[in-house]
Amino acid sequence: MDSINVFKGYGKVNLDSPNPPPPNHHHHRRCRFIAVSLAVFLTLAIGSLIAVLIHESATESDESEPSSQLASNSAASLKIVCAVTRYPETCFSAISPLNSPPSNSPLRFFNLSLHASAAQVSDLKNLTNSTKAEAAVKDCAELFDDAASQLARSAESISVGSSSGEKVLTEMRISDLQTWISAAMTDQETCVDGLEEMGSTAVDEFKVRVQKSQEYMSNSLAILNNIQSLFAKFGLTMP
Repeated sequence: MDSINVFKGYGKVNLDSPNPPPPNHHHHRRCRFIAVSLAVFLTLAIGSLIAVLIHESATESDESEPSSQLASNSAASLKIVCAVTRYPETCFSAISPLNSPPSNSPLRFFNLSLHASAAQVSDLKNLTNSTKAEAAVKDCAELFDDAASQLARSAESISVGSSSGEKVLTEMRISDLQTWISAAMTDQETCVDGLEEMGSTAVDEFKVRVQKSQEYMSNSLAILNNIQSLFAKFGLTMP
């Protein structure tokens, strides 16, 4: 009987097995925290890498095309300056080839306009040398010499003011420049008037050449007359 009981006891299945351990919520929270932290870190790292690449790309672009960008800005500035003149197309075509290295300064544009005007006067002086020696033509040669001197004085005044470190565009200097440029224009007008009065055969050719030169000097005078507002428009300080 005892052996039977032993076998019965041995074959019994214990339905009262211990309960499974409760889930470890603390462990799961820690895993989620680590995962979120890793995601944030990766996001920040990728964002920083992209920012660095963008910065380097922009830097390389700035370094590779600085002159073309400056030239483009300078051309736009020159168009703004020439817009205050009576002959904007003549202004741009006269100054643009001389604007090297590119500049955005209204004072430099004015100075280059003066040099272009002086070159036109020089061409007129050469014309008097190649024209038949009439009395009126000889008078024109003297008048063109005086016009060239007036423009040279104007350019020298700007150069001296710049090199000395003093204020360049003072009211007195601007007034002097206006006087000298106007005097040069009057010299040319006097030449044409004299040729017409004398019935010179060269009057028509001189009229055409003088008109072109007058446009150059008129542009120089217009830039000078608007120089203060141009500096203000560009956000620059008057030198």
